[in-house]
Amino acid sequence: MKLAIASDLSGFPLAREIVKHIKENHPEIELIDFGIESTEAPQPYFVQAPKVAAAIQKGKADKGILICGTGQGMAIVANKHKGVYACVVDDLFSGERAKIVNNANVITMGGWITAPFLGTQIVDSWLSVAFTQKMEFKKDFLTNAFNKVVELEAEHFK
Repeated sequence: MKLAIASDLSGFPLAREIVKHIKENHPEIELIDFGIESTEAPQPYFVQAPKVAAAIQKGKADKGILICGTGQGMAIVANKHKGVYACVVDDLFSGERAKIVNNANVITMGGWITAPFLGTQIVDSWLSVAFTQKMEFKKDFLTNAFNKVVELEAEHFK
């Protein structure tokens, strides 16, 4: 799997910890790191989020992680790109359910909100599940709901 990650200045410390965690614990993941590279070279969320979104759109990445101060700005920008389904996640349950319920291919987090140890656990929970897993009793509903989202996307992203 190919995973793209990017942050702005507010998300930089959390992003560095997640990059380190993925490299140390997930050798099966090819990591595409769009930075920022240091606190001396900041880029705003509206510059960083499109890098991950474009990588997903072009098939260069399967999933993405975006980190800003709250995760909200990154999610807004990422969701402006066709084929990108970004959810803000602040805890293990929301990280896991972003994939299980919403089939999110991008998660966003807040560097002002999420401690690094928790952030790495959230990433692991999101990566460890599949769409509708643990919700098999609602598989048809969730699949139909996601298909409706894709239909709305096709209607509004012409």
